[in-house]
Amino acid sequence: MLEVEGLEASYGPFLALAGVTLSVRPGEIVALLGPNGAGKTTLIRCVSGLLRPRAGAIRWESAPLDGVPAHEIVERGIAVVPEGRRLFPTMTVEEHLDLGAFAPRARAGRERRREEVFAIFPVLRERRRQRVRSLSGGQQQMVAIGRALMAAPRLLVLDEPSLGLAPRVVEAILGVLGEINRAGVSILLVEQNVHAALALAHRACILESGRIAGEGPARALLDDPHVRRAYLGPLALRE
Repeated sequence: MLEVEGLEASYGPFLALAGVTLSVRPGEIVALLGPNGAGKTTLIRCVSGLLRPRAGAIRWESAPLDGVPAHEIVERGIAVVPEGRRLFPTMTVEEHLDLGAFAPRARAGRERRREEVFAIFPVLRERRRQRVRSLSGGQQQMVAIGRALMAAPRLLVLDEPSLGLAPRVVEAILGVLGEINRAGVSILLVEQNVHAALALAHRACILESGRIAGEGPARALLDDPHVRRAYLGPLALRE
């Protein structure tokens, strides 16, 4: 489905990605883990067409994405929920959802998908005419996910969806991602809550200093002492 091979990306002289290779298969949740500055957001920017790699290849359903503009990537079936949500404070919930259906492929089913989003996040139906600046952080994250779902993606890419949210809200958001996946949408998940991400994902890749430092089934990585020590802390080794 999504194939990233030997990807290199830089910001001026700084090499942010150095030969990254990973894939997301149909029906999978793949977690991308790593410390701050490892290159996770850079990888998402390359996949979404916001940053052009300097080497390597990105393929979507076997077709190259090199040089494809961001709006065309959305049209092909990849939608991104960016870190920090990137919402417009004075726009309403409903306006954000309609904005998510801007791609020609998504416009025809806009009303049906809006109802699907409201079914996933009932609180958004209640607040559909509210400006997003009046919503809680968790509700704003729901808007950001709902906006991406309005594009009818086959791959949903999320960058730190739990950032700044209360634990119970994080649990609810990740539970919804499981439901979305079971409905047939593949997911590439960058997530700071490593334990929750590995519990949700089928596979995971660890990115360190712009390179893949480890990968495998999520459960195996969750049980790996090195991963637990590095990303879950010393107390995790006593569980």
